[in-house]
Amino acid sequence: MEGAVTVPTKGARGTARPAPTSPQLPNETSHPLRVAIIGGGPAGLYAAALLKRLDPTREITVWERNAPDDTFGFGVVLSDETLGGIEHADPTVYAALQTHFTRWDDIDIVHRAARQTSGGHGFAALGRKRLLEILHDRCRALGVELRFRSEAPYPAWLAETYDLVIAADGVNSATREAYAHVFRPHVATHHCRYIWLAADFAFDAFRFEVAETEHGVMQLHGYPYAPDASTVIVEMHEDVWRAAGFDEVDEQESIARCAKIFADALGGRSLKSNKSAWTTFRTVVNERWSHENVVLLGDAAHTAHFSIGSGTKLAVEDALALAACLEEQPDIPAALRAYEEERKPVVASTQRAARASLEWFENLGLYLDQPSRQFAFNLLTRSRRVTHDNLRLRDAGFTEAVERDFGCPAGTPPMFTPFRLRGLTLRNRVVVSPMDMYSATDGVPGDFHLVHLGARALGGAGLVMTEMVCVSPEGRITPGCTGLYTGKQGEAWRRIVQFVHAQAPGTAIGVQLGHSGRKGSTRLMWEGIDEPLEDGNWPLVAPSPLPYKPYSQTPRELTRSQLTDIREQFTAAAWRAARAGFDLLELHCAHGYLLSGFLSPLTNQRTDAYGGSLEKRLRFPLEVFDAIRSVWPEERPMTVRISATDWAEGGTTAEDAVEIARAFAAHGADAIDVSTGQVVADEQPEYGRSYQTPYADRIRHATRLPVVAVGAISSWDDVNSLILAGRTDLCALARPHLYDPHWTLHAAAEQDYDGPGVAWPAPYRAGSRRPQTGRTDAPKPRLSLGS
Repeated sequence: MEGAVTVPTKGARGTARPAPTSPQLPNETSHPLRVAIIGGGPAGLYAAALLKRLDPTREITVWERNAPDDTFGFGVVLSDETLGGIEHADPTVYAALQTHFTRWDDIDIVHRAARQTSGGHGFAALGRKRLLEILHDRCRALGVELRFRSEAPYPAWLAETYDLVIAADGVNSATREAYAHVFRPHVATHHCRYIWLAADFAFDAFRFEVAETEHGVMQLHGYPYAPDASTVIVEMHEDVWRAAGFDEVDEQESIARCAKIFADALGGRSLKSNKSAWTTFRTVVNERWSHENVVLLGDAAHTAHFSIGSGTKLAVEDALALAACLEEQPDIPAALRAYEEERKPVVASTQRAARASLEWFENLGLYLDQPSRQFAFNLLTRSRRVTHDNLRLRDAGFTEAVERDFGCPAGTPPMFTPFRLRGLTLRNRVVVSPMDMYSATDGVPGDFHLVHLGARALGGAGLVMTEMVCVSPEGRITPGCTGLYTGKQGEAWRRIVQFVHAQAPGTAIGVQLGHSGRKGSTRLMWEGIDEPLEDGNWPLVAPSPLPYKPYSQTPRELTRSQLTDIREQFTAAAWRAARAGFDLLELHCAHGYLLSGFLSPLTNQRTDAYGGSLEKRLRFPLEVFDAIRSVWPEERPMTVRISATDWAEGGTTAEDAVEIARAFAAHGADAIDVSTGQVVADEQPEYGRSYQTPYADRIRHATRLPVVAVGAISSWDDVNSLILAGRTDLCALARPHLYDPHWTLHAAAEQDYDGPGVAWPAPYRAGSRRPQTGRTDAPKPRLSLGS
């Protein structure tokens, strides 16, 4: 810095930094004149170039503690979408990038010596060192001051001295830590080790290769970034890494071993490193990205696993958005708020996809026995960003080959293939998920239920499930819940079942039996979900005397004789369900209701034979299952719905869920309906599209038991993707069927499918073609920064 040194201040890494004699106050407008950027990676450099280009009068300084040519990676992949944003914002940078890109369309997946190739993907990559050189040149040409081998001054000093401070100082951001009380970061470390290497030749595609070694499964991620160079990432679970002895050898020995393991992929060539080291990936999430005039950018704000190639892409898009918001908003606070509001949802979505991809590779061993093409399809769709329909557009030949292997007749989407459970064959893979309607009187389903379930049956689903039907008056959730504890209720259900069988032939109808446990005696959902009744309460029972919420009624701990009574109530309800003609019975052991309460260690604190170990916690639910199975017709299937995680520390884990599924399978369950949560009130779910399906996937591959996947599955494309990838056998959808009772029929129409997997009722046949809609013009690009 210019000026005399009078006040030393703490540097970003603990060193002393000078302060000027006359620090300027930050500029109050949204067009900062003095900008400090901490970190000279792609995020910081691109932000500097954009801001300087938009206003050449700005004084912009970038601090980078490393030398200009220091870089710790090899290749960088950018999407066409990101490149479009760069081209629009700075044609000079775009033109420079274009001359150095290596482009390819194919992805190769090598699994058990079989190589599957999928085309049409469209990648562009270049060397990370080349990218930095381009950005260095652009910054210098625009007049940005670049300070290499220089630690940035302490963030608080920069904030007082500059109008805007951009912290692009990476995953180990000192700025983020300095303001941790404001940004509130959460850093999650994952279970795989990986090392970033390179090879002196160009792969002809993005290559994923699996090696099954004596120590466990290892995987290679490789892609070209120059005509004569490729990035090679070797990854494996921590347990495999240690078993293979990588924790005991130096860098050169690690590299030699990796080259030997993946000799076929490398053609016998060696690998090289650049200060490479084994590391574990860390996902960074911040509650806030800005504080006064300090803002986080790129990896300092967020990270997403390298398997979806998103780090540099997200950083560049952050810079574009920040520059645009500074142009559009009246002052810096408003601009930084707008930047967060714009980018956080996009980044959150990317992080969810990256987390799904990361976890897929962590659990790679589960999928090794899949047929080779299905394994490849599973890998390609692992993040849920690439879907069945999307992949069919990219490479119809590959997708059709996967469909043929799966058994799809020509022209038949996977969701419209049949599925058999015991003596019941479902004509398609769509299930109308159980949804409580809270509209019964004295437990008796009425005309509302006839119309509600009848409409969904006419809508084409393979299986329509009732709401949770309660086995006793005390087992209801609310006064509006249905039951099967009286003959009148049984006859009312028979009327509904007969309507479905007569008017929607080919559609099966199933009943879900349950007991509310400690979550009973509450108001109707729209009057206050989980809120206790104002009057008319009935006593609650549970495995342990723990209220669901602090203000909820405290249940009584069930005695042995009461357990016998409840088991008999389930048995009687199952007998009535069989007489009513239901095609399938599901036992509700999820969502914190009575049987779920026995399974979770958070809600079962008993010290007798029904509490303690998982084996003991399973005892009563299995007794109930056995009692029901003894009266339920042998040819009709039984399923069990479970909460595969409590989303709470100390609760049911994914590993527990696998054991629970195995236990029910051993007692005769035909499938597991895999839901999550709602067991404890202080849960912390990780919501997102199809967010519960990984639990179904894990159970299916660990147990080989059929599963039903649920949880924010909303499109027929998602259903096709999940089915064809082998992550589930059936997909249950709730809210989409409230929005559109004919969801399945419309899914068939939108895919131009008219086969045995779905049937339009004769009176509806005229509506089987999608109506025309008005024209809508596509929106203009969001980030328009001028010519």
